[in-house]
Amino acid sequence: MQASIEKRVADGERLTSDESRFLFTEADPFWLGKLAHRVRLARSGRRTYFVRNRHITPTNICVHRCAFCSFSADSVDERAFFFSLDEILSTVTADATNGIDEFHIVGGMPPPQIADYGYFRGLLAALHAQFPRVHLAAFTAVEIDWFAQLTGWSYRKVLADLKDAGLGSLTGGGAEIFDWEVRRRLCPKKVRAEGWLAVHREAHALGIPTNATMLYGHLERPEHKVSHLLALYDLQAETGGFRAFIPLAYHPQGNRLGRQLGRSFRTTALQDLRHLAASRIILHNFPHVKAYWVEFGLKLAQVMLSWGADDIEGTVGEEHIYHDAGAGSPQGVAVDELAYLIEQAGFVPVLRDGAYNELLLPGAVTAGGKKD
Repeated sequence: MQASIEKRVADGERLTSDESRFLFTEADPFWLGKLAHRVRLARSGRRTYFVRNRHITPTNICVHRCAFCSFSADSVDERAFFFSLDEILSTVTADATNGIDEFHIVGGMPPPQIADYGYFRGLLAALHAQFPRVHLAAFTAVEIDWFAQLTGWSYRKVLADLKDAGLGSLTGGGAEIFDWEVRRRLCPKKVRAEGWLAVHREAHALGIPTNATMLYGHLERPEHKVSHLLALYDLQAETGGFRAFIPLAYHPQGNRLGRQLGRSFRTTALQDLRHLAASRIILHNFPHVKAYWVEFGLKLAQVMLSWGADDIEGTVGEEHIYHDAGAGSPQGVAVDELAYLIEQAGFVPVLRDGAYNELLLPGAVTAGGKKD
């Protein structure tokens, strides 16, 4: 099995379901990591990307209230929050002045009487007008589906309108696990797999690049992860519009699913490395795979650079979703610390913008690995 997988990857061929399942269930972890690292080197060499970004979370009020989510709130909850456009612009102005190349916008989906489609479009338009050079990575397919419901528009019309307002890319969240038997227990109100994939297909057709995600470590079985990843592989083979894949581990703290499972602990480091490596191997047609340090912590994210990841996210500034679920990572990290982590892992730090254009790393290392 190992030889056939290595040959398919070398030849750029799609793995079979059985081969993909083997990666999750039987593959020796060190062989797995070595092959994932080989895919990573073929894609990016020793370059490791990160971005000066600022997360923006307009609200945690959400109509979906997914079973696995520790972040969402009802409007009457004491921890509920909602920021006006003026409040958001005031908060991010100082960061943008100090050097930001991407705003990453995710949050809840409140009832329309709190915030309608115009609020979210207006947020993009206001940010784009005030910070025209900053890339706007905003919204998931779930939000696009919700906007379509609010407006009565098609996915394509919503996406085209948001692109006119300044949308640069979709963040890739909301995929969770595509299998409906699992998805209906996790997030029955969210758009189903077919809709999620349709949103991304339409985005790619409009020239809007996207990321993709998978949430693991909850109710799913290996076959669910395999079908999820192969569906992403197939869409990438069709459109070529995905930039990065981001594996996400479920955190059981502070949510309904965690209480139902009677579990307070999350996946182990070795499980996280296996999922990262297996995803990098199966999705060998994706340009990038991220080690999302906010979730895994800086030290494990550093190790992940040798297990298939070639992107370590960014400076972030402020994050709510995983921290509400108990993440112990810092809220933000300085550029020089990220560069140092990458260098100490044996890689070349590459500062990028939201479109993966390489930028000079001020006072440290350029994309070519030489001191500036």
